[in-house]
Amino acid sequence: MSELDRVVPVSGQPLSRTARVAARALERRWKLPPATGATRVLRDRDVPMRDGAVLRADVYLPAADGPHPTILLRSPYGRGGQFAGLLALPYAARGYAVVMQSVRGTFGSGGEFEPVVNEAQDGQDTVVWLREQDWFDGRLATLGPSYLAYTQWALALDPPPELKAMVLHIGPHDLAQAGLLDGVPQLLNLSIWTDLIAHQELVGSVRGMVRLMTAERRLAPHLRTLPLEGLAERFGGDPAPWFDEWIEHFHPSDPYWDRYRATPAVQSSTVPALLIGGWQDWFLEQTLYQYAVLRDHGVDVAMTVGPWAHLTLDAAVTTREGLAFLAHHLPVEDAGPARTSRVHVYVTGAQTWRDLPDWPPATTDRTWYLAPAGGLTDEAPTSPGAGTFFTYDPMDPTPSVGGRVLARGAGRRDNGKLEARPDVRTFTTAPLDEPVELLGGAQVRLFLGSDNPYADVFVRLCDVDAKGRSVNVTDRLVRLDPSDGESPAAGERTVDLTLPDTAHRFLAGHRVRLQISGGAHPRYARNLGTGEPVGAATRGVPVTHRIGHDVTAPSSLTLPVAPLGS
Repeated sequence: MSELDRVVPVSGQPLSRTARVAARALERRWKLPPATGATRVLRDRDVPMRDGAVLRADVYLPAADGPHPTILLRSPYGRGGQFAGLLALPYAARGYAVVMQSVRGTFGSGGEFEPVVNEAQDGQDTVVWLREQDWFDGRLATLGPSYLAYTQWALALDPPPELKAMVLHIGPHDLAQAGLLDGVPQLLNLSIWTDLIAHQELVGSVRGMVRLMTAERRLAPHLRTLPLEGLAERFGGDPAPWFDEWIEHFHPSDPYWDRYRATPAVQSSTVPALLIGGWQDWFLEQTLYQYAVLRDHGVDVAMTVGPWAHLTLDAAVTTREGLAFLAHHLPVEDAGPARTSRVHVYVTGAQTWRDLPDWPPATTDRTWYLAPAGGLTDEAPTSPGAGTFFTYDPMDPTPSVGGRVLARGAGRRDNGKLEARPDVRTFTTAPLDEPVELLGGAQVRLFLGSDNPYADVFVRLCDVDAKGRSVNVTDRLVRLDPSDGESPAAGERTVDLTLPDTAHRFLAGHRVRLQISGGAHPRYARNLGTGEPVGAATRGVPVTHRIGHDVTAPSSLTLPVAPLGS
């Protein structure tokens, strides 16, 4: 008799009335396929690890005879009703067993929590335990957002044969790349996440959410203080022991970071995967990389990218899409409809979803050139000019506004106050005669002169509406410091960069704007202009930049544009 032919009697306790009412309300609000049955729960199951540690898990089972295809979620954020209601119950009510496990050192699980380094081994040991459960039918999917997505990639480093599908929301495979985006420390994101993890079990789920929502404002005074060494202690409470290690090793080529990467899993996986990202999410570029690599290797991969930031992911969309993907790859009786398109993206500006056969789609380049007095024109410059100057002072750093941060103020924001600062320069087109739809990564070429070899340049694409409100679309910061072994030298350089992919329509009457500055603090750790180690430096040296926009230095912006009516 096969695993699928076995009959396993129902076990576990029924859900509380409150949980049942909440689940029905979510089903209606999220427009989910009808539930196929009730749900029961086995709480606080012990899952042994090879080193003797015991991890805790709650198991949500369909109230029908098993065994069942099973979904595994491994999380550092607890197993409480809030998480279960969003991530477990919608699937258990539709025929799946769902295992919600607290990773090592969190919420009753034994051992010590050390971000991501134990997840590959502990994931494998969890699958060994799953094989012994009579309600498991031998078919496994993994699911979850953020850190829960990393645990999926960690398991996929050596995928068990039972693994049939992965559903990954806004998640990284490389924590080092996430923390050191383009070689620059993501100071705000790392600080907020560290503060969350260090305090979440002390304050409870409700106060923990309030703490997360207020973190950007609450931590701001500490993030302005130098040196950065000892920063986690200044947050109060029990400091996260790994944070000072991260500060000490703030260089992406440091071998220290190897244990924080599951990149080989992306490069070797053959497991069907649904990737869900957000245009304003911290991990957007890793989601796009995962899609491109899996697609190029012939893996059955689908991708959805919405308008979201990390904390504003739409659980209704992710749940509907997760159920549709699993309906094909981990089918259950009475499953809802399967997914119909490979790529599903939200076009901001147009405020609409679009189905595409691939990403990025076919486009045509359109180029504008930076011009004197803050212009952005179709015509390349034909005469010499003085350029545009600005000075960045690391002791009064240009602030970050919106963007891909782990904070309440993330995403698309009004940039008016930022652009009024003397250390920010903007270049803007005339009002558009017709819509321009950007699909992909905008390319920027800057002819830049700097009087300090240790400097950053922050480049942001904005949409300016008919009332003059400037809202960010996509951006990137580039560290211009000398490479290892290179002698420091100020002077002229050409900076070529590609902004993170996006899908955005600039409406007729709107204007395209390129915003340029020397930093975005505290989103990025400021470049102090001295070349000293990031954690130990205590003083700053300003830098003055010159942006060229003449016949010898034709700085430009190029957008990959979709044909009108496409």
